[in-house]
Amino acid sequence: MAAEHDDEAPRRTGGSHRAGSGGADGRPRPREGDGRQPGQGGRGGRGGGRRRRIAGAWRQFAASPFLPAVVIVLVASAGAGLFAGSYTYNMADPTPRRIPTAVVGDASAPGARAFTAGLEKALDASLVLHPYADRAAAVRGVESQRVFAVVTFRSTGGRTAARMDVASAAGQSVAQVLATAAPKAARAAKVPLALGDLKPLQKGDPRGLAIFYITLSAVILGFVAAIQLSVNARRLLPFERVLAIAANSLLGAFTIAAVVDWWLGALRLPFVESWLILAFTMFTSGMVFTAFNTLFGRWALLPTWGLMVLLGNPSSGGAVSWPLLPSVLGRIGQWLPPGASVNAQHTAVYFGDEQHVFPYLVLLLWAAPATAVFWVWRHRHPGGRDPSPGGAPAHAADATAG
Repeated sequence: MAAEHDDEAPRRTGGSHRAGSGGADGRPRPREGDGRQPGQGGRGGRGGGRRRRIAGAWRQFAASPFLPAVVIVLVASAGAGLFAGSYTYNMADPTPRRIPTAVVGDASAPGARAFTAGLEKALDASLVLHPYADRAAAVRGVESQRVFAVVTFRSTGGRTAARMDVASAAGQSVAQVLATAAPKAARAAKVPLALGDLKPLQKGDPRGLAIFYITLSAVILGFVAAIQLSVNARRLLPFERVLAIAANSLLGAFTIAAVVDWWLGALRLPFVESWLILAFTMFTSGMVFTAFNTLFGRWALLPTWGLMVLLGNPSSGGAVSWPLLPSVLGRIGQWLPPGASVNAQHTAVYFGDEQHVFPYLVLLLWAAPATAVFWVWRHRHPGGRDPSPGGAPAHAADATAG
């Protein structure tokens, strides 16, 4: 019994020591001098646990389908405001800044100077005057789209008379502001004024918006078709995908041109030329999305929409002519696919003998690099398959998507 007592003594002592280090409720007490209060953890205590729980919750949320849904909702909401803002800023109150204008006759005569100064004051803009030897040369300047109007001055008996010929087909919005401001300037300068229109719009398109609308359709449907091919025809091989985008462009452009011309009669189009311009536009738009899809995956719609719709369409010159746009946007718009398409289509419809190569080069400078990006990095595109018969998806993205 003594041995048992001696053996148990150390255990009782140790137990007594441990019991002395705890409270009446059995919770451990802090040692003297360790600086912690009961219930207060160290680095591995309550604060660290909270951070671990937050990190774990974030990892779980990031792996769930809710993260992309939240991002899409936030981006779409911001995009709605940007979309409305970009169109309102560019189109709601177009303001002329510098309007190229042809001048025939003695522009230095007192009446001519008074009329020109009054017109600039009424427009709150400057006229960029281009002198021409005669009216025929000035009309050729309008046909080549170097000027938007022709002002002819005639002086008889010390008095000056003026004639202003606008060109609605060159820019309906510019023609409208000139035709509104010119009579006011003529009355202020006491100069008789006659108004004319060298290039009126077609009867089925009195506001000159049809070209903008068909271009807008081609741009949007071009990348929407590419999106649908990416989602619903993922197993297409790279060259098959390019061919599908090209086929959609040719067929879709034919449908747009046929509806606008043959069915509605809104525009009399030079059908083959207009069809091919629309097809080139749709192909460019589709390949731009495909290139972004190769580089950015599922978020490719964001740069495509920003480039083509938020920036490209308002600055295209289709709804508001470039002289009435903010100067920077007017210059940028000519180098973007929507602006190039409007430029080429507008010239084909109204100035067929003066077609320029520049808009076609702009479309090519977007379509060719976009196609090259897709082709060079096609292994990154979320699509494709093993080309063998019945082949499996070629890319990891396809395997996970399946």
